[in-house]
Amino acid sequence: MAVRALVFDVFGTLVDWRSSIARAFAAAGIGGDPSELADDWRGRYAPALEESNRGQRPAGTLDDLHGATLDELLLARGLPPVDAATKAQLVRGWHELDPWPDVREGLELLRRDRVTATLSNGHVALLVDLARHGDLRFDAILSAELAGAYKPARRVYLRAAELLAVQPAKLMLVAAHPFDLAGARGAGLGTAFVDRPLEHGEGSPARSDPEADVSVASLLELAAKLSG
Repeated sequence: MAVRALVFDVFGTLVDWRSSIARAFAAAGIGGDPSELADDWRGRYAPALEESNRGQRPAGTLDDLHGATLDELLLARGLPPVDAATKAQLVRGWHELDPWPDVREGLELLRRDRVTATLSNGHVALLVDLARHGDLRFDAILSAELAGAYKPARRVYLRAAELLAVQPAKLMLVAAHPFDLAGARGAGLGTAFVDRPLEHGEGSPARSDPEADVSVASLLELAAKLSG
């Protein structure tokens, strides 16, 4: 396919949320294993997004959602609620996630010939902070916030194509999550699967997407395949 623009999922695809959030839990002195807490918090993410898309949870930014699911996590684990400053510090941790080693260079290579943009469920302000924290360069910061829904809602992908002024078939989503890629294909986008075997730590379940147009192990490999 002739790809004119690339949009990137961020959490897990470009940045290592688990290590960064585990460090945030450790720094905050929350009881329990920091990595388990990070996994539990992230595990509440997709169900909360679905509830929001169905109108069963108040709409808001990802900070709002993370704040609510943090409260739910602590309650479910029998841990005491945290004070407002600690809660804000933990939620802020999602703005300061470190990129995977290949990402900075890979993005630079991919930007040479194509427009690049984020397409995340994170709100714009959060994505700006992540880009600055990781020194990641994009041509645009796009968010599900601009479509008034969360991925994998069809209108999120179509809104990205509209904002970049490209036909959906000329736009490719790059992601590590098959559900996200399936949503993009349903909206007519091309898809590239990037394997992130350590997203959930050592022993993460293997993932693949046989329907993806391209499957790679890094953004460097993606750049080579798209330029070949």
